[in-house]
Amino acid sequence: MIIHRKDHRVLVQGLTGKQGSFWAEKMIACGTSVVGGVNPKRAGEQHLGVPVFVSAVEAMKAAPFDTAVMFIPPSMAKDAALDAIKAGAKSLVILTEHVPARDVMAIHAAAAAGNTRIIGPNTAGLVTPGEGFIGIMPGHNPNVFKPGNIGVISRSGSLGTLVSLNLTRAGMGQSAFVGIGGDPMIGTTTRDALQALDQDERTVGIVLVGEIGGSMEERAAEYARGMKKPVVSFIAGRSSPPGKKMGHAGAIVTGSAGSYAVKRAQLEAAGVTVVDTPKDIPLALGALLKMTLH
Repeated sequence: MIIHRKDHRVLVQGLTGKQGSFWAEKMIACGTSVVGGVNPKRAGEQHLGVPVFVSAVEAMKAAPFDTAVMFIPPSMAKDAALDAIKAGAKSLVILTEHVPARDVMAIHAAAAAGNTRIIGPNTAGLVTPGEGFIGIMPGHNPNVFKPGNIGVISRSGSLGTLVSLNLTRAGMGQSAFVGIGGDPMIGTTTRDALQALDQDERTVGIVLVGEIGGSMEERAAEYARGMKKPVVSFIAGRSSPPGKKMGHAGAIVTGSAGSYAVKRAQLEAAGVTVVDTPKDIPLALGALLKMTLH
């Protein structure tokens, strides 16, 4: 469950907190089917018109859900994630940043055993314009997101927002946005998201927003080589010095591995169009799709 759909039922862990309340209200207004929330101290109450439960396990019994989203601090993230996995969540969107590495490993192990798809950690979430969103992306803002047929993949929420804004201004709406997260150990990779959008009937073209560090873009390039749908990519960090962490925890280059040059070369060799700046994306995509831009 990489692409969010309107019929997906969502549980918000940390619903009654400041961030949970703010974003859950936006999600509900956008059409997201939020069926409940979790806060052990306020179990039994109603908040934003939905019931609050003591745990995800208890929520699943009374208000079955498909996806859980975590507005939970790092120190409590492991317990919340394991609770959602134990409850039987099909997917879990982990917005939390700075989750201890040992806890992330435990979460991924439990998710693999429980067949739960992890999005994140440190993701901005998922958006399907016209259907809803999960997380902290401005899915409620029609100036940024509008229904269309371009899929967007990004490690970065801010870059993903910029790219979506540029597409919307050019008259191109989005079929789906997938924020995979910026941590070194994430549950859904660039390649996973690329494959999901390639198989999505609504998507006719894909934008891949990558960053220096790691090897996810290189692995995505392997998959892109056999694709018929056009892919346009922007890789952030072109001028970053080697060996220095830049932005996300995964954005560090060692030698040539994970460098801008290597990523660009492998993507282009696979038939992906790589542009120099985000503003170049709509024009490049329009040319590949033979579309007239605004």
